[in-house]
Amino acid sequence: MVYCLLSRRPGTFSGSKSEQPLFLSTNPIAMTTTETTHPFTGVFPIAPTPFNEDESLDLPGQKRVLDCMVDQGVDGICILANYSEQFLLTDEERNTLLELCLNHVAGRVPVIVTCSHFSTRVALDRALQAEAAGAQMLMLMPPYHGAALRADEHGTFEHFKKIAQAVSIPVMVQDAPLSGVTLSVSLLARMAKELPQVNYFKVEMPGAADKLRALIAAGGDEIVGPFDGEESITLMADLDAGATGTMPSALLPDLIKPVLEHHRAGHRESAASQYASILPLINYENRQCGLRATKAAMLDGGVIQSDTVRHPFPPLHPDSRKGLLELARPLNPVVLSWGK
Repeated sequence: MVYCLLSRRPGTFSGSKSEQPLFLSTNPIAMTTTETTHPFTGVFPIAPTPFNEDESLDLPGQKRVLDCMVDQGVDGICILANYSEQFLLTDEERNTLLELCLNHVAGRVPVIVTCSHFSTRVALDRALQAEAAGAQMLMLMPPYHGAALRADEHGTFEHFKKIAQAVSIPVMVQDAPLSGVTLSVSLLARMAKELPQVNYFKVEMPGAADKLRALIAAGGDEIVGPFDGEESITLMADLDAGATGTMPSALLPDLIKPVLEHHRAGHRESAASQYASILPLINYENRQCGLRATKAAMLDGGVIQSDTVRHPFPPLHPDSRKGLLELARPLNPVVLSWGK
């Protein structure tokens, strides 16, 4: 993989955020367009990993998932994330999925690759592999393992520093409750100011809007991409706080996207009205189903042939499946008709 660096203002690139390069990938598999530019904004949902009933990878199903997501009108796709069941995949399976997803998307939309690991060395290897495969961005949680193994603030900064210095594509910090790590606004702002590649932040902690607002104030123009997450369950508050993107599941990104578009255009009432219409489904997904919601909808819509999740995740209860689909069908998301 070879990347050419083009300055936003020719002849002035010095590594500062305001003069960050555009990245041209010469990998024909990674990109069919001539260039990948950032900032990235909009809806970047997480691709689920479909399994057969014996829990083996369903690779044809994975291609259909990606095609469905492109047809949902997404602005980009994130792979190998928590909602992709990343912690239930072997390293060999990660490699298979990385290659398949980048090859199959083939530049139709940008792809973010999650590279989280407690080991800085492993995370760095994953980051370099993802960039070489054609990823347009990397996403990482702070280093942690289980309930007790966590890096301190210095270790967390150095973790991201080692990765940022080794790659030439943007890095998104995932500030998620799952890690159990407290990432202070001052630490995140320092990353943005001192690490040229670290300029995207996915904030999905309790009080996300307040944290996004404080981060944008502290980091200024260095905060290139403030995103929210957690299935977009706090999207309106986060957009009001300055979020420019969201990373939901692949359940209803086609219905979430108009919220961002209306809000960006200054039509807040229209954004709020659209959001109110889909919030019960988002809430049901977030509180009752988790990552199983997208698979249940994709099975119902003919995208995949099984909604199996890997043990020890339990299958979705039939009553929860029924409740989810009852809320989804009147909204007619793309996922429920795509494969029929």
